[in-house]
Amino acid sequence: MTHPAIEQVDPATLRKVIVAAAIGNFVEWFDFAVYGFLATAIAQQFFPSTDASAGLLKTFAVFAVAFAFRPLGGVFFGMLGDKVGRKKTLAFTILLMAGATTLIGLLPTYAAIGVMAPILLTLIRCAQGFSAGGEYAGACAYLMEHAPQHKRAWYGSFVPVSTFSAFAAAAIMAYALDASLSPEAMSSWGWRLPFLIAAPLGLVGLYLRWRLGETPAFQAVAEEDAVAHSPLKDTLRNHGAAICCLGAFVSLTALSFYMFTTYFATYLQVAGGLSRATALLVSLIALVFAAAICPLAGAYSDRVGRRMTVLSTCVLLIVVVYPSFLMASSGSFVASIIGVMLLAIGAVLCGVVTAALLSETFPTRTRYTASAITYNMAYTIFGGTAPLMATWLISTTGSNLSPAFYLIVIALLALAGGMALPETSKISLHDIPSGEKGVPAGSVI
Repeated sequence: MTHPAIEQVDPATLRKVIVAAAIGNFVEWFDFAVYGFLATAIAQQFFPSTDASAGLLKTFAVFAVAFAFRPLGGVFFGMLGDKVGRKKTLAFTILLMAGATTLIGLLPTYAAIGVMAPILLTLIRCAQGFSAGGEYAGACAYLMEHAPQHKRAWYGSFVPVSTFSAFAAAAIMAYALDASLSPEAMSSWGWRLPFLIAAPLGLVGLYLRWRLGETPAFQAVAEEDAVAHSPLKDTLRNHGAAICCLGAFVSLTALSFYMFTTYFATYLQVAGGLSRATALLVSLIALVFAAAICPLAGAYSDRVGRRMTVLSTCVLLIVVVYPSFLMASSGSFVASIIGVMLLAIGAVLCGVVTAALLSETFPTRTRYTASAITYNMAYTIFGGTAPLMATWLISTTGSNLSPAFYLIVIALLALAGGMALPETSKISLHDIPSGEKGVPAGSVI
């Protein structure tokens, strides 16, 4: 049955929910952004090599290895979130993420402790990946389960806003450090500062999340004693097809997101010949643009529905990705900005509709588990490997445009998977199972 009353959440509470959901997501992505933007500096400190490309490949390999732990974190925190609630689980994830990020800022370099430095860096990155596995899907569920039914994508768009804002903040910091510090100071201690900021941010996020209550949807399920006793088993038994179809689309979200936010700063330097400071400035402009258009993308998705958003997103990326990479490799400042912005539009549409679909595709009692598995599997395979694959493709083919064709292939896969999903923009998320294997009455899944 459904509880109509829990559909209504007052605007003041919604604003607090948006901030609480966004700040943890900000901390998570700020760390990943800083790692990407400072990849060349990190390579020098932890993977010294006479071959700069080899050091960069090792740095991005550690970036990718951390993603292998995201599905494990997704399963662990997803099951926890479906059993004890969204609030407590999200408090745990932000604490773990902020602590691990701070440790990177305190880590000795290869020059100080030798091979233990890259080993410790890898272990800490794995801890970050584990905690991140429960963050994004949980933040989306927490916000969506509070949001009005007719504006879910618009409210949910503020999670991607925090994501792109985190990358913009990381770009500002990396740009400021490059502009104000000498190369010696940057190598000695400057690269550590962005990671150390995670400590106070994490404490603020923990405070905000702990002050808020549980979501109305989870409370209703808990009151009816309908909480899943084995959310992983229920998820795999009832939602395998939905996970595969949605996962195919999220693969494009992951790849376009990391191509745009993490890899392009390096691509502008390697393929376009721009300085690191100029490349970061181009990325910053595009990231601010992306954060600004997220609510517009959410309003668009609420208006036309999820399936139309999926279709238009895939077609758009297929059309713009080649000219985007071409302009970004031109070496022109203005052309680079336009090229990155083209890719940003597709990445934003992908991210916003994914935030909605993660919660709408699965019922309340297994929503956290199912969405976390779907999201993290796709991001592990296609997101974490994006910089590594792009670097490898260019190195192997000799063409700076080869990553564009890779993205087009994944866009075709995403189109097939996304269009196999039913329309979910009008369903209610406030469902209480009626005994049918955990599938809510009236659900489209």
